[in-house]
Amino acid sequence: MDNTRHSAAKILCSVYEKDAYANILVASEIRKNNYNDIDRRFLTEIVYGSVKMGLTLDWILNKYITRPLKKIPPMVRAILRISVYQIFYMDKVPISAICNEAVKLTKKYAHQGTANFVNAVLRSMDREKEKAKIPTEEKNRLEFLSLATGHPLWIIKRWEELFGYDETKKLAELNNKEPILSVRTNTLKTTREEIFKELSKQNIEAKLSEIVPEGILISKHNSLDNMEIIQSGKAQVQDESSMLVAHILSPEENDFVIDLCAAPGGKTTHIAALMKNKGKILATDIYSHKLKKINENAKRLGIDIIETKELDGREIGNAYENKADKVLVDAPCSGIGVLRRRPDARLKKTEEDIKKLPILQNELLESGAKAVKNGGVLVYSTCTIEPRENEEVVIKFLDKHSEFYLDNTGDYLPLKKRDEKMIQLLPTRDNTDGFFIARMIKKG
Repeated sequence: MDNTRHSAAKILCSVYEKDAYANILVASEIRKNNYNDIDRRFLTEIVYGSVKMGLTLDWILNKYITRPLKKIPPMVRAILRISVYQIFYMDKVPISAICNEAVKLTKKYAHQGTANFVNAVLRSMDREKEKAKIPTEEKNRLEFLSLATGHPLWIIKRWEELFGYDETKKLAELNNKEPILSVRTNTLKTTREEIFKELSKQNIEAKLSEIVPEGILISKHNSLDNMEIIQSGKAQVQDESSMLVAHILSPEENDFVIDLCAAPGGKTTHIAALMKNKGKILATDIYSHKLKKINENAKRLGIDIIETKELDGREIGNAYENKADKVLVDAPCSGIGVLRRRPDARLKKTEEDIKKLPILQNELLESGAKAVKNGGVLVYSTCTIEPRENEEVVIKFLDKHSEFYLDNTGDYLPLKKRDEKMIQLLPTRDNTDGFFIARMIKKG
């Protein structure tokens, strides 16, 4: 039995059944099995491909089976999904290998009859591939785009409303390309130039970010976390657009900063670096295991001004009323701006989430605002491109709070200023993740 396919099926089953994160499980399986480069690439392609195209794989499966998918045992569903992905999206893998390994795997989790069923379904796919032909763009362009790119139809429809069809198509196609990998220089320990030299010596292809002064973009690497610059604390893995948040917050030495919903601490540790590790940062989250990650990152980076606290962000305002110089509300969101980096969200998020999330986001913003001193700064950020979670949340808040006003957020971008009150980054326009940032000032 092929171990990489077994790993892929287990990961996919956990993603679907336990809401697990594919990237964490892939890294764990690679470490546990000590996979070589070929196996690592094979596992990564099957898992990420099956997650990205998950909705389409189920659509294809339903063309060949009569029973409802939910009536098939979860692990067998996962085996079918990774097999369908190999048949339709990995041309170089022989059909015999796909079917044989799927049957062996199924026997491990189910009886012979189920193994025969899996074999019959996969063989019929190979014989009758035309059954899985998706509708043409001319016939139904939204359904075509949804199935061709593996995005839920509700997201495609919403994007067409917001951006038009051509931009929606570009966005959906871009989400299926390799995400840009980036690291942030830890300026408490070194300089970007020194990091760049180290990467060059190791023949790692990299280039300097054009939007953040600490950022370095890395073309390809098996595992950023295993790089010497990360392990030694000279750098931190962080998305380029996420690095803008601390610059827009613009903390100063000896400030008291509160970071709500802070885990895993990329922005928190960046704030500390901009403060030159002087002052105090309170980093809160509702999950203790996530706070542990912030503490681990801070220790590795040589930061000792961060205090972590297990606390619901909605309680911050009452606990620290008028105490903070700066408050960051990096709110939980739909993650629709980072589908290229976190494809699992395509399977997990629903249109209902988009309606519910602004309620929580407003509550967190209200709480964070209460903690801001007169003359202090409040920054609201998300990794989504949905106005209901972004501009509309900020406008609703400002309508209720005349003591706050919207700063010209674009003035705080470190390298490329924009004359914009609120910043909405779009992957297709800015070549970054989809990100939203708004900076507000409390009068006083």
